[in-house]
Amino acid sequence: MFSHVMVGSSNLDRSRLFYDAVLGTLGVPAGFLDRHRIFWRSKTGVFGATLPINGEPQTIGNGGTIGFACESPQQVDAWHAAGVAHGGATCEDPPGLRPGAAGQLYLAYLRDPDGNKLCAMYRVPKA
Repeated sequence: MFSHVMVGSSNLDRSRLFYDAVLGTLGVPAGFLDRHRIFWRSKTGVFGATLPINGEPQTIGNGGTIGFACESPQQVDAWHAAGVAHGGATCEDPPGLRPGAAGQLYLAYLRDPDGNKLCAMYRVPKA
């Protein structure tokens, strides 16, 4: 359904450091610079950070969250730790299990250095 997800950045060097770290925990190669944007490519999609092309300041989407699929609770925890260590800020509850209509989810939330809200999610298999 989606070709890519893009967030605004006010500092590409800072975004590269942060996203290389958190996406690296998911097995995504380091990002590459394309003029005023950085792209991270995986088998399942493309994620990008860009300086706003309209020249206006970067802002965050209120109410928006970008979720990244993980393969285990340990990967969620590694993603969260890498984000905090590279300029992100934890938000919501601490990483852990949450009940949901579709079953148990292991979740962690971060704000990237520009304030964009991110989530790492592992769907716990039903017994």
